Amino acid sequence: MPIAIAVTSADLVLPPTDPHTPGAHVLTGPDGQEFADALAEAGQLIQQHGYFIAVYPTTVPRAHVQRLHAVRAMLETDRIALLPSALPPLGTAVLVRQLRQLSASDLAPGVLGASARLLAHYIYAGALLASGSRLDRVPIALPTAPGGGRQPGGQCAVLAGPTPQLVRAEGEVTLAGPQFSTALTYAAGNLDSAWVTGLLARQWQVQAVRPVPLPTDSSGWWATPKVVEFAAAIPDASLLYQMVSSMRQENCHWCGLTLIGDRCAFCSAPVPHQRERAPRAIAAAGRRALAPGGG
Repeated sequence: MPIAIAVTSADLVLPPTDPHTPGAHVLTGPDGQEFADALAEAGQLIQQHGYFIAVYPTTVPRAHVQRLHAVRAMLETDRIALLPSALPPLGTAVLVRQLRQLSASDLAPGVLGASARLLAHYIYAGALLASGSRLDRVPIALPTAPGGGRQPGGQCAVLAGPTPQLVRAEGEVTLAGPQFSTALTYAAGNLDSAWVTGLLARQWQVQAVRPVPLPTDSSGWWATPKVVEFAAAIPDASLLYQMVSSMRQENCHWCGLTLIGDRCAFCSAPVPHQRERAPRAIAAAGRRALAPGGG
């Protein structure tokens, strides 16, 4: 039985890209479920799958996050990993799909949980906006006019990660994209998607372009309903597996799970003396796996 992947919203469960990708379990929020039922739900997931990994956006209501932590505390278990994601809504959904793909492999629970940081580093998540004047979730400023101040309104393209960037969507100008093979998932709000599916997809040399419905939280995240959100990511489960398995593995000194990186995703215990090495190791392992013949 695959390790269970759980989410806080049905919007985070994208259609699978292959017949082997498991689904995800949608956890009901505290406004729609009694605490006793939430305990029973989590207990059943553990009983059926052994472990489960819950991914939630950092923008999820605080009461829902508190509910997740309370459930784990009451069950007194280290078999639940709670992973916040700072990616935009569609980027988080793509990350969840990658975790679902890997959950069907032989990766250990601790390795799978800790892999979210590595996978997120290679998701190019952004949006085309009718205007970026109210954008405040991406740490980057709008271009300035020659005489100072912000340039007049117009469509802009924003990359939230891995490196924030903002450009005016004019002519052949586009965003700095991935230097490896990806598929582009996009979701259109009240805005034409031609720039994303045409210029951006062509310049990023994506393998495939996949439309999905716009997540409910996207308009709020990007501060406008006039948005086309997109996320380019590695679609190949075997390459994702190679990236993750190439990382140096450690044994958690607290719960004993095998993990990668500097912290256990299940019990949150840090790996001694690894705090500075982990971010560099994540990037280095990814570069090795994506290089021709890498492994």
